Amino acid sequence: MPVHEEQLRSERAHVDGLYRRLDAERTRVEARYREALRGNGTSPMERDVEVRAQAGELKRLGVADHGLCFGRLDAVDGERRYIGRIGLFDEDDDYRPLLLDWRAPAARPFYTATAASPEGMRRRRQFHTRGREITDFTDEVLGRPDGETAGDAALLAAVNAPRGEGMRDIVATIQAEQDRIIRLDHPGVLVIEGGPGTGKTVVALHRVAYLLYAQRERMERSGVLVVGPNPAFLNHIGRVLPSLGESDVVFATTGDLVPGLHVTAEDGPEAAELKGSLEVLDVLRAAIADRQRLPEQPRNIELEDVTVRIDAATAAWAREEARDSGLPHNEARAVFIEIVTYVLTERAIARIGQGWLTRDDAEAWEALRADLLSELAQHPDFTEVLDELWPILAPQRLLADLYSSPERLRTVGAKQLHRAEGAAWTVSDVPLLDELVDMLGTTKTAGGEKDSEREAEYAAGVLEILQTERHDLMDDEDHLLAQDLLHAEDLAERFVEHDTRELAERAAADRDWTYRHVVVDEAQELSEMDWRVLMRRCPNRSFTVVGDLAQRRSPAGARTWGAVLDRYVPGRWAYRELTVNYRTPAEIMEVAAALLADFAPDVTPPDSVRACGVQPWHRQVAETDMSRAVADFTDAEAKREGTSVVIGPPGVPGAVAPAETKGLEFDAVLVVEPARILAENPRGAAELYVALTRATQRLGVLHHDPLPEVLASRVGKR
Repeated sequence: MPVHEEQLRSERAHVDGLYRRLDAERTRVEARYREALRGNGTSPMERDVEVRAQAGELKRLGVADHGLCFGRLDAVDGERRYIGRIGLFDEDDDYRPLLLDWRAPAARPFYTATAASPEGMRRRRQFHTRGREITDFTDEVLGRPDGETAGDAALLAAVNAPRGEGMRDIVATIQAEQDRIIRLDHPGVLVIEGGPGTGKTVVALHRVAYLLYAQRERMERSGVLVVGPNPAFLNHIGRVLPSLGESDVVFATTGDLVPGLHVTAEDGPEAAELKGSLEVLDVLRAAIADRQRLPEQPRNIELEDVTVRIDAATAAWAREEARDSGLPHNEARAVFIEIVTYVLTERAIARIGQGWLTRDDAEAWEALRADLLSELAQHPDFTEVLDELWPILAPQRLLADLYSSPERLRTVGAKQLHRAEGAAWTVSDVPLLDELVDMLGTTKTAGGEKDSEREAEYAAGVLEILQTERHDLMDDEDHLLAQDLLHAEDLAERFVEHDTRELAERAAADRDWTYRHVVVDEAQELSEMDWRVLMRRCPNRSFTVVGDLAQRRSPAGARTWGAVLDRYVPGRWAYRELTVNYRTPAEIMEVAAALLADFAPDVTPPDSVRACGVQPWHRQVAETDMSRAVADFTDAEAKREGTSVVIGPPGVPGAVAPAETKGLEFDAVLVVEPARILAENPRGAAELYVALTRATQRLGVLHHDPLPEVLASRVGKR
């Protein structure tokens, strides 16, 4: 038997053994899960904790059904290390590692060792698998200048493979440049910038998986938030982290960051720019102040024994005290009411008690005040005046009323924000609504603030457990300590008995949830106000920021990373750049690079690692023939393996806008009417650059209008 076949047979047998170990472990965990469901006398909270723990372990084991082991390292001292998606250990042999998790320090040479720097290794073997079966393997000899480069062959096979419905993990083919970023020990904000196809998104997701592995106890309690540009992008990347065994992750667009809000409209450039800038904070403050009114005429309140009057002077004093309290608007209402009622009762007592009651009789004075306060609290006219002068405000109602009122917008100096339907929310409204939650404060009534005894009792149990475990947490400043939780009632809404929802589901539904780490993709599009929302979601400022400034299309987006981050994390953010294009073949990147040089001459395009052998083409057609030509493209691509897309300006049948394809990749792309894309908005060149760089194999350009000069000389005619 040839040596290769003999070794392949041996590797198959070894991996079969790993799968038997995996199946046995899963059987044990399933038994523990069923036992946890029964509870066996534990408290409801302890039961829920154990159920979630075992369910998480089942998910971790489940991701390894396919591609459990994808490689082997042979050290110069003869040690063999098998590398895979998860770690497996021999419990009967002092937990000897049978399979190393790809994130473990001992697995790192699998990604970083080279012929020139072998890191104590002599060979890297990469398995090619289908399901649970090894179909073949390739070896790379390390430590010799003329060593083989089979690792490159594995990489090229991966990037040349037809695209499926979603992004794939790169756990088997991580490159050294990517691995250094994935494992970077940086506690603050990490910016990963790279041109199209450099893998910045998938590197960021693998970095999350690595952090969840290396900092499991810290990370899993709060979870991770991944923010992307649109739902299609989130769907595209949504399989990567689950395929790596990580599920405590919330995927959201910036439009999802206020739970329950539905975005149905789109702002024009002028409105979007104002809403995205910090200047809009003054607009919001002015809008709130505008609702804190003074009576144009004194308002009389007829009580049983006396008529009291609220005049402008009284309301002005109360308003000043309420504003100076520093409380949010709705909470400052109590201060406003306190001052108004003090003035009214003082005046009323003086009139009622004239001739028989003095301040020296403090007990009688206060007894009369109490009666008057009770009568005022139940008087509908008094409530009506308070609601007029200092109303309880809700974010959505306040903003909708502002947008639909030209008069109010003139008052606050933001007439460009007018729209007929105030509640037709846009993505740019989300950070404003989120800001108003804090500016306005709670809108609950006294009755609504009362928690049930059962919820409070459950929360008290949380406190008790935290107190008993406090000594275990003292060395970890990032843990939530018992002294940080003042009242059981404060926890009752967060910790609800028998809340069996997954962490991601609970976090996504809770506006006040804070995350341990946040990933922001296409970050160049986020406005200053978007960043305020995200910083509130992650108080410890642990971020992975992914973007390409050259692809910015939003007028409110980032022009430099420092302008965005220095406000929040001065001196605490690091920058790393990816320079190798793994997606876009050289033939297509040459076309895109010419456009990039035209609108962003200071930006260096990434280097493509491969050529596809297919030249980009263009075809000019009559306007009446455009629909048929687009259909011909889609029909032809439907017969091929892989994915395709038509990208064009509004009005092109069957086409999507360039912005909707950001972060996505397709085997074949047809760009329609590039001249119109360029002219569509001030950042049209960036949009066309995005469109041209989505293809991994084939690029075509269809147009009726003349082809832009920058493309004409680089795209062959069909």
